[in-house]
This record gives sequence, C-alpha cells and structure tokens, in this order.
Amino acid sequence: MKSFSLTDVGQVRSQNQDYVYASEQPIGNLPNLFVLADGMGGHNAGDFASRCAVSVIEASVKKDMSFNPIKIMRHAIEEANEKIHELAKEDAAKAGMGTTLVAVTVVGYYAYVANVGDSRLYVSDEQGLVQITRDHSWIAEMVMRGELSKEEARNHPDKNIITRALGASEEVDIDFFDVQLEEKNRILLCSDGLSNMIADEQIQEIIQSSEDIEQSGRQLVAIANTNGGRDNISVILIEPFTNEVKEC
Repeated sequence: MKSFSLTDVGQVRSQNQDYVYASEQPIGNLPNLFVLADGMGGHNAGDFASRCAVSVIEASVKKDMSFNPIKIMRHAIEEANEKIHELAKEDAAKAGMGTTLVAVTVVGYYAYVANVGDSRLYVSDEQGLVQITRDHSWIAEMVMRGELSKEEARNHPDKNIITRALGASEEVDIDFFDVQLEEKNRILLCSDGLSNMIADEQIQEIIQSSEDIEQSGRQLVAIANTNGGRDNISVILIEPFTNEVKEC
C-alpha cells in the first residue's frame, strides 16, 4: 500500500478548515485508516471541529476491540459527533460548528467507506472514475430528483449547503459502503474544494496520467487553485496494492 495526502488553504480563504489523516499502518484492529474532514463554523470553530473529529476517531479506533471494520468506524464517528456537539453547546464561540467526514479502511480486497456531508471518495482505474459516496447536500438532492443537471449543480450558488454534518445534532446519520477492489484501483478522498473546482473527467485524467500518486495529488491541488481555489483543497490518494507480491 502507498498513499499521499495534501491540504491547501486555496486562493480565497484565510484559514484552512480541512484536516487530513493517513495511516498505512494498523490503527487498533484496522489494518490502515484514512480520514478527511472539512470543517465549518466562524472564527476557529471549523478548524477545531475537523481536527477534533479526526482526533476522537483515531483514539476510538485504537481502543475498539471489535474486528468488524464498519462497527469500528461507526462507533468512532458517533463518538466524534457527540464530542463536537457537546463542545458546541458549551462554548458560544463554537456554536454551530461542524464538519463533513469521509473515511476508509482497506481490508484485503475490500474498501470499507463511511461518509457524512459532501466530502467524497472515488475509485479510479483505467476504465474510469466512480464516485462511491453520496453528497449530503441540498443541491445533490435536487440533482437526484432531476431538478438540476450536474453541470448546473457545479455552478449553483447554494452548492455548499449540506444536509448532514458531524456536530449538527445529538445523533448523526452515516452512510457506509463496501467496495470490492482490483489490483489497478486508486482511491481518492477529497473535500469539495477539489470536486467543485475540477470536473470528474479531469480528475480521472490526472489520477491516471502518472504512475506517481504524489505527482497526481499535487497536480490536482495545483489545478484546483488555478481554477480559482475558492475553498480549502484536500486530497488523499491511495494505491492499495502497490507492494503486493503476486503468486506464480
């Protein structure tokens, strides 16, 4: 396994409220763990929320004795939601804070994915790019109902209004996915600062254009900035089977 992660403030924002976490090594009973969070809230609240979420999730996974990856991630994300929600109620400066979250662990030939909000996970191969997660946003719901096209959604002024976030309420609704992987798959986790700035077709082209995922990751961030960089930009790229030794 090989991974590369990068987060960038972008061209407009003065503060980076995204937070990325990447471990190719075991964390508790998970063989690896990758998490990307995009915080929201005034002043330092969004930055705090994203960092808090990842910190709580890491600590929870380390102590969880379960061997079921979905149960481990569910428990950790629920703990993070509870912590952020409590802190937001206790501190007026943090009122209304929250964060999106997308996380994945690769176990054998399966990726176990969790998401809340509009940060995304894609799986890429030579044939194409597939978005695994579903955006929890008002605009995404309009696209699903056929009220907007994907292109109209990309440029809609309300595209940043999300319908789910960690910390928004006492309980959190989490989507889970399990994806069977193949040898040549690459996995991309990203914040909407990337997906709003680059079309999926170009994301796919960049991911597949280089054998070096670090080069691809840096190019994705650079082009998002060139296209306007209107939000913080974060990426995690994973090659699950880079070091796999094939049997004769």
